[in-house]
Amino acid sequence: MPIPILMPALSPTMTEGRLARWLKSEGDDVAAGDVVAEIETDKATMEVEAVDEGVLGRILVPAETDGVAVNTPIALILEEGEDPAALDAAPAPRQEPGPTAQEPETAEPEAMPAAKAVPAEAPTPQAGRGSRIFASPLARRMVAEAGLDLARIGGSGPNGRVIKRDVEAAITAGTAKPAAEAAPEPGAARQAAGEALGAPATPGKAAPAKPAPQLPETGRPYRDVPHTTMRKVIAERLTASKRDIPHYYLTIDCNVDALIELRDQLNSSSSTGEGAYKLSLNDFIIRAAATALRRHPACNSAWGDNALRLYEAVDISVAVATPNGLITPIVRDADRKGLAGISSEVRALAVKARDGKLAPEEYQGGGFTISNLGMYGIREFAAIINPPQTCLLAVGVAEPRPVVKDGALTIATIMTCTLSADHRAVDGAVGAEFLAALKKLLEQPLTMLL
Repeated sequence: MPIPILMPALSPTMTEGRLARWLKSEGDDVAAGDVVAEIETDKATMEVEAVDEGVLGRILVPAETDGVAVNTPIALILEEGEDPAALDAAPAPRQEPGPTAQEPETAEPEAMPAAKAVPAEAPTPQAGRGSRIFASPLARRMVAEAGLDLARIGGSGPNGRVIKRDVEAAITAGTAKPAAEAAPEPGAARQAAGEALGAPATPGKAAPAKPAPQLPETGRPYRDVPHTTMRKVIAERLTASKRDIPHYYLTIDCNVDALIELRDQLNSSSSTGEGAYKLSLNDFIIRAAATALRRHPACNSAWGDNALRLYEAVDISVAVATPNGLITPIVRDADRKGLAGISSEVRALAVKARDGKLAPEEYQGGGFTISNLGMYGIREFAAIINPPQTCLLAVGVAEPRPVVKDGALTIATIMTCTLSADHRAVDGAVGAEFLAALKKLLEQPLTMLL
């Protein structure tokens, strides 16, 4: 029976993607681990590897197809020696339920592994993972024929999926015990488990989507630009954030004359070649925010239905504008890195973001976001929180403004910062204390180097 290749879910929020191109053609031999296609997700372009071997018998979804739902069969693989006529007789592969658009992101935004899988040296059995076991159709058939317990076989495929070589290894080693008859899980327990995670009680059945607003006909020339997958996801997430999160905003002005002077001194002392650096104001802002978050951990958090998660690591998401939309790669452990390290990492992440080459672990997670529009001359703005995070810092331009100092009017370089906070998690006084700490660090920049 032909083996289906399914559209993978490459992130917790992914419901559909764009099949950009096929790297294998019909009739090509396919081995486990071969890259067969490229898929554009809401964040990046990812490679899809085959988890079974055989011949690529039929491509079901052509290249450059938008809106391909997760778990939709995109191609069929023929096993060795299988008659191509089986393609016409093959029943439609069963589509496993994928994430739904209404499923909220909880306070556990664990990063999904990339489609490009690295086999584990010693795969662990799946018995403790829960009721759902991921396995390729060929692996399931081999397990059924051998009368083994699939839950006792460790998976080395993408997302821990059990594939052919795992079953063969288990049979050879004799480690997979025969399947025992188990009582089906009560429906009430399944429903309770789904509700505890904030998921629909019936997987795969989402509430009916609201009809798209109809654009008025004006009789004037126009051009419709279809929404990309990334733009759809941005729209859904920001709409949900603004609707569901009780935002409040705090604004503070920071005198950055001393910071600019320190930056210029450090840049002028930088060597050329390896180890050279060129610091930006944003590098100092990331460092200052990381230090302030260490002192005020309530702002480095995620809101869940049952708990507020306080992150021990300071991982800062940095907003980067790309041709397809906004993406927020993450500077991990920003409070433990120096300015030069932060600068180098941000530049590398920004290049990968604009090229669509970020790996999932480089943009999934994060406890706090910084968005800087100062380079566009924007004085100040209030941004929408990136859920499930509870705070976002919006940074404006550093520009000369009149200020009063010691009773006299003078000119100083002022930068306005606005904190968007989730009032469910961060009280106003807590947000104000964080901004006060940030202001002190930016105005006395040597203290952030201690």
